[in-house]
Amino acid sequence: MAVPLVVGIDGSEASLEAVDWAAGEAVRHDVPLHLLHAAPADHDASDLVAAASERARKSAPAVRLSSEVLSEDAASALLSDGRNALALVLGSRGLGGLAGLLLGSVSLAVAAHADCPVVVVRGGEEPRHGRLGCVVVGVEDGEGSGTAVEFAFREAQLRRCPLLAVHAWSVPVGNPGPPGLSGYALRALDRPPAQVLADALRGPEQRYPDVTVRSEVVEGAARQALLNAASGADLLVVGARRRHGHVGLQLGLVNHAVLHHAPCPIVVVPQI
Repeated sequence: MAVPLVVGIDGSEASLEAVDWAAGEAVRHDVPLHLLHAAPADHDASDLVAAASERARKSAPAVRLSSEVLSEDAASALLSDGRNALALVLGSRGLGGLAGLLLGSVSLAVAAHADCPVVVVRGGEEPRHGRLGCVVVGVEDGEGSGTAVEFAFREAQLRRCPLLAVHAWSVPVGNPGPPGLSGYALRALDRPPAQVLADALRGPEQRYPDVTVRSEVVEGAARQALLNAASGADLLVVGARRRHGHVGLQLGLVNHAVLHHAPCPIVVVPQI
């Protein structure tokens, strides 16, 4: 049996937008779509599930659909289903959050603890409907983004669109270096930023030769570089390291920023 794409529903418009997006992705990946509604005291969710099911079939008539209603905490239920899911798909806002929050508490909790990729569906109609024709992936130094890069290549191949790989760098604070040495040269004393990016892409480029890849090395804050790149993308992909000795992922400041502000759907991919 194919591993499903799981989407959390709560009746909010944001969760219905997530259903629209997930239905199209399920057909693209040729996997079932599973609708999950969970709330501790919700005794009758039949209308909510029916509306979400109708929305999914309208978005993608060929989608293979199932649904589930659980009387438990939404984040716990989603994390449990995520152990056997291609990905978890969530809206950017829920019904229960404070109006001032840019990202619902359930979505943030799930993104920080899931065993599978987590997609938060953000942005306007163009990126949500895949009309911009680009996937962006953030590449960091080290091993934290390896699985994310592989995921991004696979998505670009399925979507038949180019991939933009972005690596941002900055001179370490408190390390002025030798007199007259430029910021790039100082950073290159450790490892040239362009080399970081080339090394991360080398293997996936060989495995996905049909994907057109563009590399971008940016001096400055990673969060702003990714947000700028994502303004022309249908999907932003970032990686997350697992915490040593702790449950969950190291989302960090960059991932928090893009989860709250990305202008397109964003997926957090746990490092394997």
